[in-house]
Amino acid sequence: MESVREALSTGFFREEDTAVVIHDLDALEAGLAALREAFPPQTLTAVAVKANPLPPLVGFLAERGAGAEAASLPELCLALEAGVPAERLVFDSPAKTVEELRFALARGVHVNADNLDELARIADLAATLDTVPSVGLRINPQVGLGGIKATSVAGTYSKFGVPLARRREIRDAFARYPWLTGLHVHVGSQGCPLDLLVAGTGAVFDLAEAINGELGRGRVRVFDLGGGLPACYRETDTPPSPAAYAAALAARCPGLFSGAYRCIIEFGRRLHAPCAVAVSRVEYVKIQPGHKTAVLHLGADAFVRECYHPKAWPHRTCLLDAKGHEKTGRTAIWHLAGPLCFSGDFPVWRARLPRVEPGDLVVIRDVGAYALAMWSRYNSRQMPRVLGWRHGRFTVLRERETVADVLRFWRGGSAEAARTSDR
Repeated sequence: MESVREALSTGFFREEDTAVVIHDLDALEAGLAALREAFPPQTLTAVAVKANPLPPLVGFLAERGAGAEAASLPELCLALEAGVPAERLVFDSPAKTVEELRFALARGVHVNADNLDELARIADLAATLDTVPSVGLRINPQVGLGGIKATSVAGTYSKFGVPLARRREIRDAFARYPWLTGLHVHVGSQGCPLDLLVAGTGAVFDLAEAINGELGRGRVRVFDLGGGLPACYRETDTPPSPAAYAAALAARCPGLFSGAYRCIIEFGRRLHAPCAVAVSRVEYVKIQPGHKTAVLHLGADAFVRECYHPKAWPHRTCLLDAKGHEKTGRTAIWHLAGPLCFSGDFPVWRARLPRVEPGDLVVIRDVGAYALAMWSRYNSRQMPRVLGWRHGRFTVLRERETVADVLRFWRGGSAEAARTSDR
């Protein structure tokens, strides 16, 4: 692992760093280019902030023409602060308050309403705005679940969106609200095969065409097809490429990419996941009958899903010595245990590795999405140093937290408020 060796030799992976996360910014740029090449030029690539909310990465993508999809007011503000123009922002959430809607609409952010009651709220706000709001409506296509139930959202029931079966009410909403010009669909994240993704998008595209047929061509002119394209976590994974996905959509939905619709894509995992590795020092090794365990400094704090549902969320690993050189030799099954105080804290269970020794470095691959983004404060562990690797050089994307940083988090409020509370 060249980047790990370089981080060690240049002092970016310091002696006091029990772990680091390294983002390959060249790979991230190439991944964005592949997405943009696969879809028509008028497509907005609104990268899901929830996958990786590090401001330098959000800004890095924005500088290269990407937008952002925000699922909360703080995510929206983070994207704006990172330099994403309002016209390239999409605001999705099933629980937007009136004030959150007012904030987004007043700035010209495209809002995907989650339900019909939210449209009524927007109607009240629209009367107070100087500009016409840009609004879509999320539809649950009801085409079925993928292989991971917890991240599938297109079953007969879903907490998200208006069920496709309520076609008449959806059509009436477009007849009632002239500013409602878009439809939004998302089938699921990871575990959803290509045919399911295409079926969901196709069902909502058919709805868009039907509405345009009834109410006039161009009534629906924004089509947000969400994200969900799987990432590769196992050596045996063969997820479809963005180009293959776009080609399948074009075959199922003639006219989607004709220019009649402004398309939006919201990929997060597929873009970010393969672009980062987590590296932890091995603190202890425990050998027991039938079990070999390496104790790391990253566990369910960084890998929540992996620890609670390891079969659905695997990671590829490799082992380096203390200087960053890959270790070889006879391999065995090792359990990679995290530092947290509960028995399920194993970010990787049954990894096949050479002999592990204290001071070695375990590399966990494909951690660019939904790792630090889902950081858990259980046991109040410090978030590690995060590095960016570009053209063979490092930058610090986020500094390692200090103990004082963690104490500030739990105290809440500003530093001044924390000092006042001590008096």
